[in-house]
Amino acid sequence: MLTLDSIQTLACGGLFLLVGYAIRRRVPVLMRFSIPAPVIGGLLVALFMLACRHWGVTPVRFDTTLEQPLMVAFFTGIGFNASASLLRVGGRQILLFLGLASGLAVVQNLLGIGMARAFGLPPLFGVVTGSVTLAGGPATGLAFAPLFVEAGVHGAQSVALANAMAGIVCGSILGSTLGALLIERLGLHPACAQPDDEAQAPAPAPVAATDRVSDPAYAGLRSLVFILLAMGIGAWISAGFGKLGVTLPGYIGAMLVGAAVHNLDDRFGWFGLSVRGMELIGNTSLSLFLVVALMNLHLWDLAGLALPLLVNLAAQSVLVLAFCCWPLLRLMGRDYDAAVMASGFTGFMLGTTANAVAGMSSLTERFGRAPRAFLVAPVVGAFLIDFTNAIIITGFVNFWK
Repeated sequence: MLTLDSIQTLACGGLFLLVGYAIRRRVPVLMRFSIPAPVIGGLLVALFMLACRHWGVTPVRFDTTLEQPLMVAFFTGIGFNASASLLRVGGRQILLFLGLASGLAVVQNLLGIGMARAFGLPPLFGVVTGSVTLAGGPATGLAFAPLFVEAGVHGAQSVALANAMAGIVCGSILGSTLGALLIERLGLHPACAQPDDEAQAPAPAPVAATDRVSDPAYAGLRSLVFILLAMGIGAWISAGFGKLGVTLPGYIGAMLVGAAVHNLDDRFGWFGLSVRGMELIGNTSLSLFLVVALMNLHLWDLAGLALPLLVNLAAQSVLVLAFCCWPLLRLMGRDYDAAVMASGFTGFMLGTTANAVAGMSSLTERFGRAPRAFLVAPVVGAFLIDFTNAIIITGFVNFWK
């Protein structure tokens, strides 16, 4: 059996990450459903290991020591993107949309717990198949999986991946379908006409002045240093919460530090942070974290759980669609932009922000621009819901453990 150390494992993960991108470019259905390239590459390895186990062979063993630091780096990057100035741009609409998403995340967990009990499974199994993997997506699912394993949910990593992937497919199909039905049934129209040659794109986030520095290498170095500092200080904060008996994922402290530093920089300009640099480091860390985590995934742990997962996902999909058709559509204005927001909401509450943006883009290409929807939904789905969802998940874990 070949044993790879942490650097060799990371290198192998990087190689299969590139393979995942290449496969996605060549298989249109994967691109259409916004299946992440790290998931494609990592699953190839996981499926290979599953086949080898069937034959009684373990060809390679991975050292996943770097998995945790990569995951923390990604969520730290999310923290650095949580700027109060973004909330002021969208104002009440962003806060209302975030409140609705957070409220539904709680209901997702309650429904998941009810479904788990119906199948004789632990209540925390329902939380894993609730907001952890639906509102959170595969990254949040894999990040929280060790906590659920410690709490007695066997095979939490495999369950998280399976549920998140199924949610991504459902979110991709249902999001744009729901938006189109709402627009046509209610006779909704965009507030302004869109020229045929004008492409719809998400509203750009505010860009710090330091993004325009002449030396990109220095800007990248500065971003890396601040992320590492936030990770280091955040580890002390997370450890402090642990001593108080509060169970938290390892990234919460670093994410809070990142948010605090960014907002101090917005207010006083002390640090000269680069938004683009933080995003690049965070997204790169996420891709490597996902592919390494999935390479070491034990898919055989899913045996016997297919029926509970399918029934739960069907119930969760009905819940999200019903929520979008009444309270969300009405509270967001019951207009064309609100219908496009409902499409995006379905996308990221069942899958990822990529699903949300893809579905919204398909609607605006067909019906016309929705500038308010493209300001509100991506901001909430990309990182604000990760903050509130982490708090919600932590509360459920501490209550039910």
